[in-house]
Amino acid sequence: MEDVGGTPGSVTGRRSGQGLYPYRVRGRRRSGTVLWRPGLRDGEPDEVFAVPHGNAAGDTAGDGGGAGWRVPVFTTGRQPGPYTRRHGLRLVTAEANVLELVRAERWLADPVRRAVPAGDVLGAWNFFEDLARGLRTVDALPSQGAVHDSAYDKLFGDECDEWTPAERACVLELLTAGTALWNTCPVVVRPR
Repeated sequence: MEDVGGTPGSVTGRRSGQGLYPYRVRGRRRSGTVLWRPGLRDGEPDEVFAVPHGNAAGDTAGDGGGAGWRVPVFTTGRQPGPYTRRHGLRLVTAEANVLELVRAERWLADPVRRAVPAGDVLGAWNFFEDLARGLRTVDALPSQGAVHDSAYDKLFGDECDEWTPAERACVLELLTAGTALWNTCPVVVRPR
């Protein structure tokens, strides 16, 4: 596992000077606004903002304790602004992009009879990868290879009808694991 910087009590971690974006996730079991952070340089991956366990950034509700990282989850659109200012972070915009995870979850519940909501599945896929990186748990998602790359390219081009059975299976596996990660990941609800 890579050295991610930050120490207990630190909110900023390894990318302290970078701006954050609010990102509203609307899921069946868990909804809320998280903070998303783009990679610092070209080629560096994006991630969902997370804080080390036990820091002063908020309450520990909703996670069951333990070591690791937690995702601050805000219940209103106004909460990220004061939070970021209080912790010396910068919010790039107050307007949150929205991921309708519910649409991807509906498809996931009945992929044979439902049409693939390509944009929502693509957004969910990207969100799950960024979430796993932010939590430093990339192993929570299936290892990706050429089949995933091909499925992603077809998804990006809205050509899901052309998925092979293997491509469809890998998308279902990734979305299932990602949904489980989002629904169970350690969070800080209404962080201070």
